[in-house]
Amino acid sequence: MNHPQDAHDLGLQHDLQVMARRLFDRRRMLGLMASGGAAALLSACGGGGDSSDSTGTGTGTGTGTGTGTGTGTTTGTCMVDPTETEGPYPADGSNGSRGSLVNVLSQSGVVRSDLRSSFGGMSGTAAGLPLTLKISLVNVSTNCSPLEGYAIYLWHCTREGEYSLYSTDLLNQNFLRGVQATDSNGECTFVTIFPGCYDGRWPHMHFEVFRSLNTAGSYTNKLLTSQMAMPKDVASAVYAGVSGYSASVSNLSRVSVTSDNVFGDNTSEQIAWQTPTFTGDTTNGHTATISIGIAV
Repeated sequence: MNHPQDAHDLGLQHDLQVMARRLFDRRRMLGLMASGGAAALLSACGGGGDSSDSTGTGTGTGTGTGTGTGTGTTTGTCMVDPTETEGPYPADGSNGSRGSLVNVLSQSGVVRSDLRSSFGGMSGTAAGLPLTLKISLVNVSTNCSPLEGYAIYLWHCTREGEYSLYSTDLLNQNFLRGVQATDSNGECTFVTIFPGCYDGRWPHMHFEVFRSLNTAGSYTNKLLTSQMAMPKDVASAVYAGVSGYSASVSNLSRVSVTSDNVFGDNTSEQIAWQTPTFTGDTTNGHTATISIGIAV
């Protein structure tokens, strides 16, 4: 894996991303109002849970090698999410860990909102700053109408930059992975933690979209694989101000969105579309919202 370039202040690039995200939000709202789809603006309902600390240690071991294809296109008031690599730690049946096939999607209990604890006979809870992520899935082919009954599989690294089921000290943990179905507004909610930043990658989350929960048992049925980029200002504040994220400070300083091997070839509009909008703080946690666009 190539060493990441030295980071620099995003400056104008960061401002363009924020402006583009706001423009997409305004366009989507106007489109929904014009088409009578105001109900799609309602907040999603999602499960929660008590947070608890773990004593997991270790440094980031991520070595993702794929590159984003940058295939996202704009139609009407929303954008098709660009296809990105699933990376080496999907646990969706497409690869293995320590010589054994890993498919968390086939395990009982994977359909859940709170991802912070392991399930299905495994025990343990991922420590980190609480994050509630609200996702809205829209159909770019029909004026950004909400897609009901689709399934979204979300997974990401720990605050230390490790992945459950793959990292040496997490082979018996499957936390920070789960599936949710979209409701009548095309929305679903995950309760998790803010991900760490491991060497060579911009802080991110992975996801796959399936037509339904019934088809979400294997990667072969996925409609989209992509990634979300965490905003730099939020990541910097979390890593500097929350216990357990210390390794992420130096890792973040050595990478930028443009040098990242996944997001680096995407346009500023695509990056803005792939970046959730955050509210909250480093004391009480964050809430983030994002739209995911597919054409069906």
